[in-house]
Amino acid sequence: MSNFIAGLVGLLAGLLVNYLSDILPVRRRLTAPICLNCGKSQTLRNYLFWPRRCPHCNFRRSARTWVVEMVGVLGGLWLWNSTEAQQRLGLVVGMVVLIYFAVIVVIDYEHRLILHPTSIFGVVLGLGVGITLNGLTLTLIGGAVGYGVMYGLYFLGGVFIKLMARLRGQKIDEVALGFGDVNLTGVLGLMLGWPNVIIALFLSVLSAGVVSGILLFSRVLSRKYRSFMDAMPYGPFLILGAFLMLFLPLFTQTLLQSISPFF
Repeated sequence: MSNFIAGLVGLLAGLLVNYLSDILPVRRRLTAPICLNCGKSQTLRNYLFWPRRCPHCNFRRSARTWVVEMVGVLGGLWLWNSTEAQQRLGLVVGMVVLIYFAVIVVIDYEHRLILHPTSIFGVVLGLGVGITLNGLTLTLIGGAVGYGVMYGLYFLGGVFIKLMARLRGQKIDEVALGFGDVNLTGVLGLMLGWPNVIIALFLSVLSAGVVSGILLFSRVLSRKYRSFMDAMPYGPFLILGAFLMLFLPLFTQTLLQSISPFF
């Protein structure tokens, strides 16, 4: 496969990610493309190619459309040219996993949701990937541990929110973790198996802490800091941890060795 074909496959993957990210939060199933503003159906030509503007309400698709497609092209080229990325999953399965990861990230970032349809598909994908890489036993243990650990954090987070609401005397609607994060961690646990899921969770928590610290510091400097309870989607950080373990194991090993003196 040439770089041209790899880039084309990546572009098609980006188109698919955009379609799924547009349609699933609204319809929860596969339908014809719709306008996110007025909800009316669009033709494939108008939606995928040009003018990418709703013929009914003249609503133009967001910049995310172009960003995802460019990232898709780069991802296809990277997957084709990276021996480390291919060595565990191969090209086809690797691309399917990347598409799944991208859909989770985009939807959770835009809607703060991890949908049941994506979780159900993820269980099937996770079992297939996990059993191939780690065998049935370690796959099931990884899924159970991932789900159980995140469920515990979800429960403790709920208790903490109720306590803070009582202390502040007002209802708090925003939560750090949703139940979709619990389902997602179970899916990723199936993919990664035991004990890799624990390492991925550590990387997820570490990356989320770093980003939260940077955002907090920037808000303090700009005097726009309101509350530490501001919600931040956690799904992208869970995906990051799993991505590092699945596609960049050598880099991840080096990273863990370099930061181990600090823990």
